[in-house]
Amino acid sequence: MQTKFNRRQLIKGAAGTAALLAAARLQLPAGAFAQAAGPEVKGTKLGYIALTDASPLIIAKEKGMFAKYGLPDMSIEKQASWGATRDNIELGEAGGGITGAHILTPMPYLISTGKVTKTKVPMNILARLNTNGQSISVSNTWAGKGVTTDAKALAAGFKKAKAEGKDIKCAMTFPGGTHDLWIRYWLAANGIDPDKDVSTITVPPPQMVANMKVNTMDAFCVGEPWNSQLVHQKIGFTALTTGELWKDHPEKSLGLRADWIEKNPKAAKALLMAVLEAQQWSDKMENKAELCKIVGGRDWFKVPVEDILNRQTGDIDYGDGGRKVKVGLDSPLVMKFWRDFASYPFQSHELWFLTEDIRWGYLPADTDTKALIKQVNREDLWRDAAKAIGVADADMPKSASRGKETFFDGKVFDPENPMAYLKSQAITRV
Repeated sequence: MQTKFNRRQLIKGAAGTAALLAAARLQLPAGAFAQAAGPEVKGTKLGYIALTDASPLIIAKEKGMFAKYGLPDMSIEKQASWGATRDNIELGEAGGGITGAHILTPMPYLISTGKVTKTKVPMNILARLNTNGQSISVSNTWAGKGVTTDAKALAAGFKKAKAEGKDIKCAMTFPGGTHDLWIRYWLAANGIDPDKDVSTITVPPPQMVANMKVNTMDAFCVGEPWNSQLVHQKIGFTALTTGELWKDHPEKSLGLRADWIEKNPKAAKALLMAVLEAQQWSDKMENKAELCKIVGGRDWFKVPVEDILNRQTGDIDYGDGGRKVKVGLDSPLVMKFWRDFASYPFQSHELWFLTEDIRWGYLPADTDTKALIKQVNREDLWRDAAKAIGVADADMPKSASRGKETFFDGKVFDPENPMAYLKSQAITRV
């Protein structure tokens, strides 16, 4: 039997439905109706380099966190180098490349400004993936000279070798990237000009150990597990972890093309929620063994678990015959994914990276850093995603600045006056 409704009945029914929907909204968490529609896409392609700080992307994939938030088709693809990462981001997924990546924090700025690409490709930083966890390693050729954060003896050796016509090579992973800036800071603080006293060369992270093994470099800066692997193979030693250079310093970021985020805001939020949850999981001691087994496996890094696990749990053998420390997870020497606001993309930290890129000539001195950070940094999206996965307001930073930062040599970076910091440096290109 067909039921017929008159106009008054239809209006009454519509009003009742609206009232029911309004009541339901009061009973459900904020954003539940918007999320019910799901992300605009089921996934996208992100790049990673074989470094332990890529773990949140790998864990989000392996532990089903992307799928949990409506992105079952996420692809996490290994990149041969940071240069390849840059090129594939410039191509974008439509051009056969990638949408974003586990990336050196300065790179989204260098890509957005077109300093390292053929065209300007606006990018956004959605989260910091980790703090700490990198090291500066030195060839056994220079062992026994007490090389730590204090490398004055090494400086004398480097300069003597240079005077004798030898080419001293110090490797990093990408010009203007984090590893480049760490080794430049360390060298310069010890009186070594990274552009005049040594040759600063670019080597992809997975190739560092092999290159030092055949004596093509004297020192390098890179993330784990490559410093640990160098020690295990007795080829060189760790002079310092970068947490000793700058306590709880920022490192890698989650960077995506801005056009993809603008086109897919729900997917971007879902992606970020999955990564934040993976960071929380990765930071727990009870998950460290599983994390290292996953990322060290054949599908990802293809390295022995012992090359990853020790430094992930705070057991650091410097490989210099003396220093071995068990510092635990709360130490500034240990890589952090979530604790102590490790995931939050502090704008003050990005200002330091831009200031250092100006210092070494990668960016012009008149760069409008404030406008550039406003364009690239999306801490607003981080807060939105963190709230959506249940992070309380009390557990979020109160400010986009972490305030003044002090380095191992006593230099202080005040984000309110970056030029004073820059002028305090003895070796600079500005």
